[in-house]
Amino acid sequence: MQRLYTITQLTQEFGVTTRTLRFYEAQGLLSPQRRGRQRLYTPADRTRLKLILRGKRLGFSLAEVREIIEMYGRAPGEPGQLRLLMDKIRTRRAELLEKREDIELTLKDLDEVEAGARARMAELGHEFEEEMAAEEEAGNAA
Repeated sequence: MQRLYTITQLTQEFGVTTRTLRFYEAQGLLSPQRRGRQRLYTPADRTRLKLILRGKRLGFSLAEVREIIEMYGRAPGEPGQLRLLMDKIRTRRAELLEKREDIELTLKDLDEVEAGARARMAELGHEFEEEMAAEEEAGNAA
């Protein structure tokens, strides 16, 4: 007999809300069986949920996750699914590397601007830390 999972079991195991599972169901990503009003999920549903959550964690859209998952059951099957997945990973990696480069440039710019501001504060005879401490004390006194 096939093991079935309740919505409560899956929400606890994967740390998601019942609303999330219902949303994935409404999107056609999960199709639990019904026993009255109770939703019962198969091991295949559990695996799909695991793949959905992994895909979301990696930054894929639900449409991309759906495309990858659905390829498994269609020709060319698993090899096609794996090729698509590797293409999506390559694209996502390139996006993240570009974002990281942008972040590193922004951090460098912030360091330069802050250094200039500190230097100007010193020229004016003020130390940044002293100003911050005085502001903090005034805030605590209020």
